[in-house]
Amino acid sequence: MMKIKKQGAAALLFLFTLSPLTMSAQEQKKLFTLEDLNSGGTNFHNLRPKYMFLEWWGDKLIQTDVEACYLINEKTGKKTTLFTLDDINQWARKGASAVASEDYQVRHLQSATFPYPDKPIVAVGNRKAFLLIDFKKKETIWQDSLSGQQANDWCPASRATAYVDNEQLFVVDADGHKQQLTTDGSRNIVYGQSVHRDEFGITKGTFWSPDGQRLAFYRMDQSMVTDYPQVNIDPRVAELEPDKYPMAGMTSHEVTVGIYDLQTKKTIYLNTKAPSQAAGEYSPVYFTNIAFAPDSKTIYLFELNRDQNDCRLVSYNAETGERIAELYRETNPKYVEPQHPILFLPWDDTQFVMQSQKDGYNHLYIYNVKGELVKQLTSGAWVVLDVLGFDKKHQAVVITSNEKHPLQRNLYAVDVKTGKRTLLDNGEGVHRAMLSDSGCRLYDKYSTPTIPNTINMVSLSSKLSPVTTNLLQAPDPWADFVVPQYECGSLKAADGKTDLYWRMVKPADFTPEKKYPTVVYVYGGPHAHNIEAYWHWLSRPWETYMAQKGYIVFVLDNRGSEYRGLDFEQATFRQLGQIEMQDQMEGVKFLKSLPYVDADRLGVHGWSFGGFMTISLMLNYPDVFKVGVAGGPVIDWKWYEVMYGERYMDTPEQNPEGYAKTSLIGKAGNLKGKLQIIIGYNDPTVVPQHALSFLKACAEAGTQPDFFAYPGEGHNMRGHNSVHLHERITQYFEDYLK
Repeated sequence: MMKIKKQGAAALLFLFTLSPLTMSAQEQKKLFTLEDLNSGGTNFHNLRPKYMFLEWWGDKLIQTDVEACYLINEKTGKKTTLFTLDDINQWARKGASAVASEDYQVRHLQSATFPYPDKPIVAVGNRKAFLLIDFKKKETIWQDSLSGQQANDWCPASRATAYVDNEQLFVVDADGHKQQLTTDGSRNIVYGQSVHRDEFGITKGTFWSPDGQRLAFYRMDQSMVTDYPQVNIDPRVAELEPDKYPMAGMTSHEVTVGIYDLQTKKTIYLNTKAPSQAAGEYSPVYFTNIAFAPDSKTIYLFELNRDQNDCRLVSYNAETGERIAELYRETNPKYVEPQHPILFLPWDDTQFVMQSQKDGYNHLYIYNVKGELVKQLTSGAWVVLDVLGFDKKHQAVVITSNEKHPLQRNLYAVDVKTGKRTLLDNGEGVHRAMLSDSGCRLYDKYSTPTIPNTINMVSLSSKLSPVTTNLLQAPDPWADFVVPQYECGSLKAADGKTDLYWRMVKPADFTPEKKYPTVVYVYGGPHAHNIEAYWHWLSRPWETYMAQKGYIVFVLDNRGSEYRGLDFEQATFRQLGQIEMQDQMEGVKFLKSLPYVDADRLGVHGWSFGGFMTISLMLNYPDVFKVGVAGGPVIDWKWYEVMYGERYMDTPEQNPEGYAKTSLIGKAGNLKGKLQIIIGYNDPTVVPQHALSFLKACAEAGTQPDFFAYPGEGHNMRGHNSVHLHERITQYFEDYLK
């Protein structure tokens, strides 16, 4: 168990500083530039911790490198060459379906996969072709030319591909026969793509059945949704390129789920119109977490009402689309947020694992196909972060959780029969892993505050005890640079009882006798966290850059952020920004207690929800923060999108007091310090209306914020524009805080 530094206490989890250096040794060390630290920088890739690209071929681990794929010995970790890039490009020309054109040559093997655990077949390709190559027979056995198509979704079981072309949904079977599933696709009628604005765990719009003979897909009618008038300034005369953007309380899109049958070549749609309930009419609006039964004959999805406080797991006949049964219902006075599809036990087709926060923390439950609770598999004041899959041999679920500590991510095997949890890693840091086909092996990539990256292969014995083989111990890529000091600790929230965790980055030559300008970096919103027991405490590279320039940077995860349980997350319901500000001000109180923090030179910076928090803090505490930089800020939640906005705030009609309290428009006159607002001028997430409306309010109130926009950019700056952005942010603090 980790010990965290409490406010005013002496215990410290980790403090890493430079070792004492002579002046000459210091001078030999390099200083960072943003080209080194920023992801868009020219030298960024050279300063990332060493990494390995790994894939499972059944239970055999393969390293996929640029020039070759290597088979890794599970006992020794030694590598032997499986095949090279030259081999692949020679074999690609052999066989009845061989590719003739040089344009179809494979450029590297880092994205190679092994889709069949019991066959010597590798899947490779580029933007023009996708190939299956038998590396024993040394020839291409199958290919398609759909790699560059939109929403491309290839199914290993049937070798059929679903894709979107010119707004229409198509399926091509293994023999190359193409079937057009839709004819009315357009920007108003969207097929086979992510819906509900990527909320509820949705990341795509097509879903293959286990046997590969049925394709479930989303159809989204957004013809009734208001257009937001984005502008493309590149043509001689600027052109409108509107986004469909449903704002909170306004008309949203309508989604249905179709199923295409490869055998019958027919499409049916699920009859999702819910029957009348004893407690009143239930109208599902959001459909998410689609899953098929192992026999591909039944499809399951979570259905959620628009208020997002009534969630139901419903089964449908995949052949007819008719509703079979409601298996589970969960309600909450605030909100229910389904994020994960059900997972059937590989050894029992009648039972599945479901994730829910209904006991206050995200845990696993076993249900049967009748909707009967078999058992709660995990419990406690901690969160199941992810289900990696199943160890089929030992009948266990393999998970990651923060049971060890809220800042950690550790691996466990959970025995389905007994519920016993077995730790599969070293109990430290942050672990991310991928299971082999049978689940009896995994590769574990982990980091701690002082370890950049370590990769182990783990084999599970008959008693689920792990046997570990080290594959990589990455050296410190920053060893030749002057590195700041990174600290982590905790303090109490504004409620006086809840632990909040913080990170502090100090200059490498920090001395407590000096006073430093200090910047509070903030996000603060749902589904995010800033502090983790990862390398440098998950510190952003920009924090390192600021510390190098003589600043202290302080980051606090307030209530409302993720992975701390339902009460912690829902504390901000209907009043976004209010509880968060109270907690952030406890962080400020802590900073002011430190003799080396210059309380007259406090700054604040954040992006998106953090931009909202930045301006909120500057307007509500105008005498505390001297300088702020707010990126992509929400200004008034009535201009934000339906799913996210209504989950946390309800509609403007239902919660007028909350919307009025959290809006920054009426507080524009409170601005005292220097504030710079930065946006992507074509932001489809936090539309420009937010920032522009605030600028208008400031002009009317007589306050003077600064403003910068990146034309053509969205919610985040891409490529080298990110370097430019962080230069601008840094310079603003240099000009007005230092």
